[in-house]
Amino acid sequence: MTDTALSPTAPAASQREMTLRGFILGALITIVFTASNVYLGLKIGLTVASSIPAAVISMSVLRAMGGSTILENNMVQTQASAAGTLSCVFVSLPCMIMIGYWQHFPYLETTLLTLAGGMTGVLFTVPLRRAMVTNSDLPYPEGVAAAEILKAGSESGSPESLRALLTGGLLSASVTFATGGLRLLADSAAVTATWGGAIFRASTGFSLALLGAGYLVGIAGGLAMLIGTLIAWDVAVPILSVQLPNPAHLPAAGFATQIWTQKVRFLGAGTIAIAAIWTLAMLARPVAAGIRDMMRAHGSADDDGRDLTPRTLLLLTGLCLAILFVLFLSFQSPFAHGGAIVSAALAAVAICALFGFLVAAACGYMAGIVGSSSSPLSGIAIIAIVLVASFMLLLEPLGALPAEMSANGHHLAIAFALYILSAIVASSAISNDNLQDLKTGQLVGASPWRQQVALLVGCVSGAIVIPPVLELLYQAYGFVGAMPHAGMNPDHALPAPQPALLTTIAQGIFQHQLDWTMILIGVALGIVLIAADLLLRRVGGAMPPLAVGIGLYLPPAVSVTLAIGAIIGWACTRQARQSEGGVSTMLASGFIVGESLTGVLLAGIAGATGRDDTLAILPEASIVPSILGTLVFITICLWFGHKIRRA
Repeated sequence: MTDTALSPTAPAASQREMTLRGFILGALITIVFTASNVYLGLKIGLTVASSIPAAVISMSVLRAMGGSTILENNMVQTQASAAGTLSCVFVSLPCMIMIGYWQHFPYLETTLLTLAGGMTGVLFTVPLRRAMVTNSDLPYPEGVAAAEILKAGSESGSPESLRALLTGGLLSASVTFATGGLRLLADSAAVTATWGGAIFRASTGFSLALLGAGYLVGIAGGLAMLIGTLIAWDVAVPILSVQLPNPAHLPAAGFATQIWTQKVRFLGAGTIAIAAIWTLAMLARPVAAGIRDMMRAHGSADDDGRDLTPRTLLLLTGLCLAILFVLFLSFQSPFAHGGAIVSAALAAVAICALFGFLVAAACGYMAGIVGSSSSPLSGIAIIAIVLVASFMLLLEPLGALPAEMSANGHHLAIAFALYILSAIVASSAISNDNLQDLKTGQLVGASPWRQQVALLVGCVSGAIVIPPVLELLYQAYGFVGAMPHAGMNPDHALPAPQPALLTTIAQGIFQHQLDWTMILIGVALGIVLIAADLLLRRVGGAMPPLAVGIGLYLPPAVSVTLAIGAIIGWACTRQARQSEGGVSTMLASGFIVGESLTGVLLAGIAGATGRDDTLAILPEASIVPSILGTLVFITICLWFGHKIRRA
């Protein structure tokens, strides 16, 4: 993008950036986003992006208080988004309840595990900033959108940009409320066909936030995700639907979805794993150069290029790993003693340090491609639990684990692996968000080291709030298969889909019942995609293999909608023979803003009432929402394309 609206803004020397009121406001916003994200995650497996709503709330509150600056607002959204993102530990912590190891969420233990894991996510991404943000052409769609919002809301923002942002935001908020609140519009459409026993399914979502994110992602990433979706639903699902039995006699659409959930997503996880390793190998040289630059910048008076000092990084990293070591020791102390628990704790810390850094880089790269809210964190969690459990099985014959872990079908070993996973998930969730925030900071002229401090403070805020929220939801609703009290209605239990899946995978590995076939096929597919990408780059093209893997793993309602936004942006700017303009970018950013804010509102209503259909005005079986949703989405796509051409 060449528009000047996207160039970094130099901060004025007099601008306030890190303030006490900003930290207090960020902590208050944290409570709202953490509670809504934990509830939504356990209810439907998804969360709402917190960075952009936090920026909007911050601008409104601080402007009313007077004397606000764009840098102060950026610091608030940085802190709040880190805390809101840390709530993604809902993916792993409930596993401890589901396997029966915990009967409730112990506050101190849960807080320290989340805090230490999350802070390592911040610290691991600091050396990656220069390679993956400053000197990278990754689009970071949500980071760019947040920067545009902050600029439009500042005193120097242009009226035209602000109008475009408000137009996109109001339109998106209206559609989201009609979709997720009133249920007047459908949020997706799908067509299923069968041929010779093979099931084919095409579908798309109607999310304007994803449409805007696709525009910001660009054509290479959008098409790569679309290719992944086509491989999943037009190759893998049809082949498997012929080979696999359907004992429950599910309808074609339901059987196809079951195959994708239980088989094809593991194909995507394997592809993501090998593509992430390849991506990290390609990043090794620029990351090393970035670390050298960071060392040289140490002591410089220029805040624009300064990160946290190497000494601070080492001290904080050592402190976090020491906290994890103590937690891993205390986990084992009730049932084991001797040198084995020390070696197991050291091995667990080494796993968190090694996997944590690798996962930080992989998550940061994926967030740079598709945005943090669309990055497949649960896919990373699957890869992590497979690696952690497999590594523990390798340590077992070496005597590096207490013998008690092998008893009772490896019950304690399964619990320990899921416990380690929680620290890795906290780290990966934060790193999935951090580089996005640092991109926003780069575009508005923030000081990197101050932002990194705000990210660490956000981890503290989130870690304090998350345990009581988890405990409250568990005691109020329970999880499917794990109810806290006798006589509770299981129909009201939170499904917690990711924890249930991760628990099943961990048990399958330790009990030698996991089907590795799809994961290994995904690895082979990833190698083919890497070779194809290398060939395409020789002729000026690209097909990022990691983006294809993301398309395989994510629901088609996400991938296809992102691709539509990318294609509209490419076709309309190509036809107009111009670069992507500031007004178009602001419209796309407005789409993300409107849906994010409305999503938080609807999440709050759902949390307060215990139902996600409180405002619905049409019956679920009605065909009217599908027709209206399709027509509205097509109309908005045509209008958006027209606006891009006129930008």
